[in-house]
Amino acid sequence: MKKYNYILGLSIIAFTLFSCGNDNEKADGYGNFEATEVTISAENNGKLMQFNVHEGDVLKKEQFVGYIDTIPLALKREQLEVSKAVIRSKSKGVLSQIAVLNSKLKTANTNKTRVVNLIRDNAGTQKQLDDISGEIEVIKNQIRSVEIQNAPVVNELKSIDVQVKQILDQIEKSKIVNPINGTVLTKYAEPNEITAFGKPLYKIADLNTMQLRVYISETQLANIKIGQEVTVKIDDEDAMKSYQGTVRWIASEAEFTPKIIQTKEERVALVYAIKVDVKNDGSLKIGMPAEIWISKE
Repeated sequence: MKKYNYILGLSIIAFTLFSCGNDNEKADGYGNFEATEVTISAENNGKLMQFNVHEGDVLKKEQFVGYIDTIPLALKREQLEVSKAVIRSKSKGVLSQIAVLNSKLKTANTNKTRVVNLIRDNAGTQKQLDDISGEIEVIKNQIRSVEIQNAPVVNELKSIDVQVKQILDQIEKSKIVNPINGTVLTKYAEPNEITAFGKPLYKIADLNTMQLRVYISETQLANIKIGQEVTVKIDDEDAMKSYQGTVRWIASEAEFTPKIIQTKEERVALVYAIKVDVKNDGSLKIGMPAEIWISKE
């Protein structure tokens, strides 16, 4: 019986020492989870005709989620097309004059070639050549004059084409297309509201992989590098829950420890920020505290 009590006593002492040893263990860094949040804003002015977004929705990249009223833009485009048709009809008369003059110029050049051949054969005179050359120059001047008159019309047509392209671009931007895979965090607008260019519509973030921003001391910096695997732990009901994490970023400059970290003495120390990517199983949330454990080799 005494022997049994002796062995039991030793076991209790050993367990107590072991437990104390575990309690004295300290994580290598503390921080909070964050994610890259993207605010999606309106790219046009008008009424939100459709907006199928709700907080908590999981959206895919390039997913169509709504559109802004495009009727005013469509009417403006139609008006520009009508103006273009009117200007083009006016331009047709000028273009027909140029076509007639170009035909005369072609005939005059043919006659000039004929006169040059006659002079070579001593069957023509220099006066004939001078007359036809003068006629060619007159026709060229007439063509230049008509082209100058037509230049404003051509420029106006080009201006309308540019305006039509701008309208088409605005119509395209009236479509609200989700840019990244992620979860909707906040919704800022509702259908039938009037929105404006640059006004936020919703905020989204990819929560499949969370980033743990942790601060480590200068002495720990030598034991960590980009791409290194570390252990990340969060509070669970009964014990700490562990995740595998990968170091993706290390700050190039030291900073004073943020006030949220531990004691006053630790807050005035210079530390380096690092970011650790952690695959989210659904339990990790933005702002959740966590700690990292760096394996010592």
